[in-house]
Amino acid sequence: MIRIELDVEGWPDSADWDALVRMAAEAAIGRSDWLVLLSDARCAEISVRLADDASVQALNRDYRGKDSATNVLSFPMTHPDDAGTLPEFLLGDLILAHGVCAREADAKGVALAAHAAHLVVHGTLHLLGFDHMSDAEAETMESLERLAMADLGLHDPYEDLTPHHG
Repeated sequence: MIRIELDVEGWPDSADWDALVRMAAEAAIGRSDWLVLLSDARCAEISVRLADDASVQALNRDYRGKDSATNVLSFPMTHPDDAGTLPEFLLGDLILAHGVCAREADAKGVALAAHAAHLVVHGTLHLLGFDHMSDAEAETMESLERLAMADLGLHDPYEDLTPHHG
């Protein structure tokens, strides 16, 4: 079972953020080895905050030493090796920046909700221990993201959807 704690600050009411965040997190977990851990009576919790750019910039500066807003920050709490022994565990926190997400969605030609779903998938995979520091890690993570997004019936996040003008 997955419990989602969601805090929405100033994002548009045009989407059902609770449902979107839950479906995206479940799709990411469903494409990982973590699904086995959650098939018992265990419970995992993810805290998701849909925030403004200034809040994300402050967190990015304070925790990563980068004084700029970014689309999503992931703060893992439970290492995969430790989760097997716990009946309930906090996977971690995700924070998405509205302005950055909206600009990226517009540039990609996708709806804000669809892009936010991708960022929740991406961030959840980070909480599960996936990364993209090396080419091999990036390939693995991107493949899982594509599969999770397809499970949601959404776009391939790594396919260029913007119209090309010649």
